[in-house]
Amino acid sequence: MPQFVVERNIPGLGKMDKETLKAISAKSNAVVAGLGEPYSWITSYVTGDKMYCVHEAESAETVYRHAREGGFPADRVTEITTLIGPHTGR
Repeated sequence: MPQFVVERNIPGLGKMDKETLKAISAKSNAVVAGLGEPYSWITSYVTGDKMYCVHEAESAETVYRHAREGGFPADRVTEITTLIGPHTGR
């Protein structure tokens, strides 16, 4: 299944407490469960006022749907075409 990087601009994100982040995560999980199609939230990285998430879905439109239904911004959704890391150079 395709993977996508989702860029979210959320002012003050890096200063949110653990309970707020837990509530946001719970909402995302609930939306994923209600989509009625294959979808996986893999991980997210919080950096100041931005969050970068990796999701698996059939299409970018499904990722945007998840964002709309959850009330989350999805400023940019980009399909991951290749994964590289330290192992790539060996």
